[in-house]
Amino acid sequence: MKTAIIGGGPAGLYFAILLKKLRPDSSITVYERNRADETFGFGVVFSDATLDNFEKYDLPSYQRIVREFAYWDDIAIHFRGTEHRIGGNGFCGCSRRTLLLILQDRAGELGVTLRYEADVDDESLFADADLVVVADGINSRFRERYADHFQPEVDLRPNKFTWMGSTKPLDAFTFIFQETEWGPFIAHAYQYETNRSTWVFETDPATFERAGLKDKSEAESAALMEQIFGWFLGGHRILTNRSIWRNFPMIRNKRWVMGNKVLLGDAKASAHFSIGSGTKLAMEDAIALYESFRRNSSVEGALALYETGRREEVEKTQHAADVSLVWFEHVARFWDFDPVQFAFGVMTRAKAITYDNLRLRAPEFVAAVDQTFAKQVRRQGFDVSVESPTVPMFQPFRLRDMTVANRVVVSPMDMYSAKDGVPNDFHLVHYGSRATGGAGLVFTEMTCVSPEARITLGCTGLWNDEQEAAWKRIVDFVHANSATKICLQLGHAGRKGATKLMWEGIDRPLEEGAWDICSASPIPYFPDSQVPREVTRAELDTIKTQFVEAAIRGERAGFDMLELHCAHGYLLASFISPLTNRRTDEYGGSLENRLRYPLEVFDSMREVWPAHKPMSVRISATDWAEGGVTGDEAVEIARAFAEHGVDLVDVSTGQTVREARPIYGRMFQTPFSDQVRNEAQVATMCVGNITTADQVNTILAAGRADFVALGRPHLVDPFFTMKAAAWYGAASIHCTPQYHAGRDQIFRNSVRDRQDLEELKIKAKPKTRAELKMEAGEKPLAAE
Repeated sequence: MKTAIIGGGPAGLYFAILLKKLRPDSSITVYERNRADETFGFGVVFSDATLDNFEKYDLPSYQRIVREFAYWDDIAIHFRGTEHRIGGNGFCGCSRRTLLLILQDRAGELGVTLRYEADVDDESLFADADLVVVADGINSRFRERYADHFQPEVDLRPNKFTWMGSTKPLDAFTFIFQETEWGPFIAHAYQYETNRSTWVFETDPATFERAGLKDKSEAESAALMEQIFGWFLGGHRILTNRSIWRNFPMIRNKRWVMGNKVLLGDAKASAHFSIGSGTKLAMEDAIALYESFRRNSSVEGALALYETGRREEVEKTQHAADVSLVWFEHVARFWDFDPVQFAFGVMTRAKAITYDNLRLRAPEFVAAVDQTFAKQVRRQGFDVSVESPTVPMFQPFRLRDMTVANRVVVSPMDMYSAKDGVPNDFHLVHYGSRATGGAGLVFTEMTCVSPEARITLGCTGLWNDEQEAAWKRIVDFVHANSATKICLQLGHAGRKGATKLMWEGIDRPLEEGAWDICSASPIPYFPDSQVPREVTRAELDTIKTQFVEAAIRGERAGFDMLELHCAHGYLLASFISPLTNRRTDEYGGSLENRLRYPLEVFDSMREVWPAHKPMSVRISATDWAEGGVTGDEAVEIARAFAEHGVDLVDVSTGQTVREARPIYGRMFQTPFSDQVRNEAQVATMCVGNITTADQVNTILAAGRADFVALGRPHLVDPFFTMKAAAWYGAASIHCTPQYHAGRDQIFRNSVRDRQDLEELKIKAKPKTRAELKMEAGEKPLAAE
């Protein structure tokens, strides 16, 4: 097989090495535009896990790499005059030039042909190649030449960054967050060889403009960075190497393969520097492509395997990078945080590190996080311990006169099990068991304000005396047998009404027995759904009255809290989203107009709901569709409701239109809660693929929400919260007397179980290379 590799970076060279080992008789040529010793940037960084991969696939290059690398274990975070150091991370750095020379030498040893200063635009050079590997970097000319086929998406991020270096030695991966007269600057820095460290400087576009960096030369930019970070540099110089300020491009391609051509490395997909995965991703691409050829000898078969088998892992890495870069883009959102909480947010920003695993590697730091959180709770007027605080999820919170004992919420989940809107024994057991299970707050499913407001025939309602009595029975049970508060969620299905039960076809229209439905505009949900009637002015008044009457009934039933459902494409949400509201009257057009009717309903309910009881609103913080509600608009929506007296914003997303394309993942909706909470300055509840107590503590401790709602975990485990209390030793959790013996036993067992698990995790975790070097008496970092 004759192979041409376009681009002599780490991805192309490493694949050449692996393929030559697999097929020694093959002809492999690497074509590189630049000289052999010419490279841009300074250092590259890998984790210990990545080095383990290199050791497995090519021992000679691995052995040379580890001899040249600088190792460190700590992440150091500098913010507002404080430094927080977290160990156990296992990183290593190396000069990019050194890495390339190592890979060049190894490829040459194996018989790979390396052609430098080659005209790689001349495809006649490799017209007879059986395989063409396109590894020509983030600005790939070949990707752009065949853009119609590869269909690249390039998302230029707003922040400006530049890649520089310094003579400053570092003993940790270092983040510095520096306030200036122009705004915040961030430094991402690490050592890669003796007396050399990489420094990536980043700032938002407004700060960039105010600092005048647009008009500064490379040398002037470096001088300004020396001035800003001089207190840390201690007289060491900032170095440059084509260190221009630019926007980071997040690159994705719909296709990676075109005939015998395949994209590799940054040409295929980029990962933001804040998670240090660019070179790692590229070299692991090379490993994946090699594995594909090892499993399938034909070019066509191997490339098909590569594209299908590698894509998921790349997308996971890119998702983590996306989450991380967004955190850095909005760092001003957290600038007023306590430095300890801020540092915790830095560590947990990409979701790979969580409260529990950070507690294992840095117990003193997480103890400080717990104390900081407890101090915030004390400032709310609660007499909680700061010296020996309980974990964040078991700290109380107050909304008006309602005190919630912990931050765990049973999310509103439709059960579709009512008859004529009346909750029955199923609902009594459902809500009662989850309340006795220890959650601080339980939400009802969306309870409909009229027969025509129902989603399905199985939805609960609150428009008559029988329903009110049934709900009162449930509320009374919750109050008599738990310390849990219970919130009534009221809503109107709008255009998503008259549909089948979830397990019969979610959101699909009824084939018989349907009723007339209405919406902000006459737009069906599915093409074959019933077309809703555009609600008239008179109907708006009628529906508002129905909400008010349901709220009055909810108060008589004894609910502690009331929520207005303005999300998921239901009636009130259909007014808010421009995708479902095409009205030309005072209720359509601008966001102010689109919010008018939901706010009118909220105001009318607030008037009849007792002043000492809180109210919340559920919103879709994004429609996940072009032209729909965005996170920035969600902030404005939250502010508007806060001005009208809302106490909590329940932040969900999507389900507005069928063409929505959510980006799923762990805690995938939490960034929207984070944005609403910290920009609108209103208490929030987050929800969405949150499954563990560890995640609950991570979200709360990082200041991303005030309550955490869990749905599916509570469906299969009503005692989720009680078990978590035992695990974390939160002995103050309320337990009904009938269950005391069980509570006492799980608390006793959990002490031993937790200790055993943590000891097992510590033993199972291999020592980092930095730790091993220290044990061997070697310096883990190159000395100054």
